[in-house]
Amino acid sequence: MRLRLVCTVLILGSCALVSSAQMGSRSPKVAVGAQMPPVQAQNELLNLFQREFMGVARAMPADKYSFAPGAGTFAAGQGAKYDGVRTFAQQIAHVAEANFYFASKILGERVPAEAKEVESLTTKDQLLKAATDSFVYAHRAIASITPANAYTAIDGADGLHTRSVLASFISAHGFDHYGQLVEYLRMNGIVPPGSK
Repeated sequence: MRLRLVCTVLILGSCALVSSAQMGSRSPKVAVGAQMPPVQAQNELLNLFQREFMGVARAMPADKYSFAPGAGTFAAGQGAKYDGVRTFAQQIAHVAEANFYFASKILGERVPAEAKEVESLTTKDQLLKAATDSFVYAHRAIASITPANAYTAIDGADGLHTRSVLASFISAHGFDHYGQLVEYLRMNGIVPPGSK
């Protein structure tokens, strides 16, 4: 029993080291017990999401951006409901629009004009640029978060009322769609970058 516990701890520790090495050093290390500035903590979360999301967005071939699961994707009798499911392109557009929206709320600005055009984009190149621009804008918004304003209530954010919560929600919302995009890749025989 004790040997099994030691082996489990060693395996989990090795996995953590490999995972840490694969992610690379993205930000300065903070000592255990030290406080991390809100901007640093939120940027770490956004960087992780951005890396994963843009990886799947780049992995899907341009000619598959119109893919959405349909009747032929599922086994007969499964009862899968797929009407109205977003295409891969629409998923990318939706996340970019959401990034712009939530970041604008953090900044207290109107949603940028370029965000309103995202919905009409259909090509891989257009959508990759829009997604990249939305992350740049989200990082700008996060850079405006300070210890003094991180947990101050703000207006008009669909019930999410602090800058810190909105910054976290950018990634939380986006990871919902990331999971769907991973499935879209797998349905097309593509191994998601995060699984390689």
